[in-house]
Amino acid sequence: MTTPLLTETLVDGVAVLVMNNPPVNGLSHPLRTALWQAVERLEADPSVQALVITGEGKAFSGGADIREFGTAASFAEPHLPALTQRIEACTKPVVAAVNHLALGGGLELALCCHHRVVADDAQLGLPEVNIGLLPGAGGTQRLPRALGLALALQMITSGAPQRAAKLVAVPGQALIDACVPAAELRERAVAYARSAATCPRLSERSVAPDAAALEAARAQAASLPYPAPLACVEAIAASLDRPFSQGLQAERAGFERLMATEASAALRHAFFAERAVGKVPGIDASTPRRAVAQVAVIGAGTMGSGIATACLMAGLQVDLIEPQADALARGVAALDKHLQAQVDKGRLQAERAAALRANLKPATADDALAQADLVIEAVFEDMALKQTVFRRLDAVCKPGAILASNTSTLDVDQIAAVTQRPADVLGLHFFSPAAVMKLLEVVRGAATAPEVLATALDFGKRIGKTCVVSGVCDGFIGNRMLEPCLQQALFLLDEGCTPQQVDRAIEAWGFAMGPFRMGDLAGNDVSWRVRQQRLKDGKTVWPQPLADALCEAGRFGQKTGGGWYDYAPGSRQGTPSPAVEALVATHRERLGRPARAVPDDEIVDRLLLALGMEGRALLDEGIALRAGDVDVVYLAGYGFPRWRGGPMFSMAQRAPDTLQARLAEWAQAHPSDPGPWRRA
Repeated sequence: MTTPLLTETLVDGVAVLVMNNPPVNGLSHPLRTALWQAVERLEADPSVQALVITGEGKAFSGGADIREFGTAASFAEPHLPALTQRIEACTKPVVAAVNHLALGGGLELALCCHHRVVADDAQLGLPEVNIGLLPGAGGTQRLPRALGLALALQMITSGAPQRAAKLVAVPGQALIDACVPAAELRERAVAYARSAATCPRLSERSVAPDAAALEAARAQAASLPYPAPLACVEAIAASLDRPFSQGLQAERAGFERLMATEASAALRHAFFAERAVGKVPGIDASTPRRAVAQVAVIGAGTMGSGIATACLMAGLQVDLIEPQADALARGVAALDKHLQAQVDKGRLQAERAAALRANLKPATADDALAQADLVIEAVFEDMALKQTVFRRLDAVCKPGAILASNTSTLDVDQIAAVTQRPADVLGLHFFSPAAVMKLLEVVRGAATAPEVLATALDFGKRIGKTCVVSGVCDGFIGNRMLEPCLQQALFLLDEGCTPQQVDRAIEAWGFAMGPFRMGDLAGNDVSWRVRQQRLKDGKTVWPQPLADALCEAGRFGQKTGGGWYDYAPGSRQGTPSPAVEALVATHRERLGRPARAVPDDEIVDRLLLALGMEGRALLDEGIALRAGDVDVVYLAGYGFPRWRGGPMFSMAQRAPDTLQARLAEWAQAHPSDPGPWRRA
């Protein structure tokens, strides 16, 4: 039997309407219709004194039902703006009993009610700016009337939710009539509704002007590279100098303008891609999982220490194993430094940090491996070394233990092949710094068991990572795509660019960091050693003589005080390097290639197309499951601008004939360039 979306109970003259549209009571068209019809009927029923609206489960309402996004149902009557006005116009008191979460349209639904009784653990927010939109059902008009202009500007332009306990303390606020223990919410809301004698409407309140707050918000929003924040400010400003009905019209016009922008389309794509990335064929709720309570990390270098930190922060028992005592001490010191930084920033209580730290057992011997549920190898990126480690793990780990490699490029199947348990082996590719970066590539080997993959995905979620499943190939998704992009950056130096010009162009387009600054941060020696390993393994390697020469000169990046840029002692701010200028000039002279002026739009185009075409190859080969998965990798791990959607979304915005023409143009203009457009 289907559970009704809206249930109704009459309690001493108060009609209690409970929304039940899991998982977060999204305001779907059927639920909106049911609410409209219930308000119409109950307003006319003389036995009903007042109404209470609340949500079943873990939310009052999370807003629009994302399953309707992009469909006619999201705009079908009654759409949300009409429903909020209908509820506000009700002649009987309507009380919102806000449990746990009221976001977006959910908060707008609560705002149109005459009274709001809110659980003390509830969070309230209008996060539409995060998908490139503004609140479209009165949020920009009612929230300033409820909280004042400054706080409404902050909440709407940031999209960040606020706790009820904080909002109820705002002087003069009209948002929360009563903040009550969550366990008492419905009972207290019914009592409040029974005693309510009036129907105060936020639309009838005025907004006190605050010129300083408005101008500060406008300046901040105008500095951002996509239009939604500034559109939010202008819609909120309409609540100051226009009647409520005209403010609603301005809000709706702004919403519709934003809906048509590429930035909003990109942000909505990212939103859905992140929710789809966890859906892996063959893995569902019925797939068995293995218990993971104790984790062993092998290697206490930068990655191993960071991985151990991430596991500790999630409350796991962690054994950090490193045979060299001095290296182990450095790894533990780095871990302690991270925990102390969290305390200093107020993100972690000192007592909690101490409790987490007590879960760490550093060791130079392998004894703890016998009890580990999950072992993560984080040793040097060398196939022979990793295979040696996995032979050791195979011999000492208990049956059912999951054996994971943090390799960033190497063949997980070759690593699994040296064990007697390849079904228990997979890759867990963390990104540096591992305790901070959200991305985790979960690499499924040819023999990886479904329950091992499912357990790894649950583990990644538990430690706060965004998990993307990849098949086995050199570099997996992120680094394989990055390689041709970096190759293009080097070709651009051959042709006349400087490292700073390439970085400046792609950063102006929106990237957090250009390829040369990124190389200096990560360490140019990392990719240098990968190239050397590939040559040793007999693999095809694109020659990178300029990058090799940089490393041969000891310019590994920030850690050596010089890479593609120079770095003053203790500084992470690079400056143009005369040594690199001379290195590039010598290299060009050796090539016999005169420098040309390369426009910034060509730089951006070539880097993006290198990413996009390699991403397309990954999809064709089945390494990546979906184009959205590729985009999530770059959004979460490589600084791709979220408001651009990701490399695959960006490429999909090009008309096919225009794209093919551009690929043919690059191939003809650069005959010696083995770029990925050769596949076109």
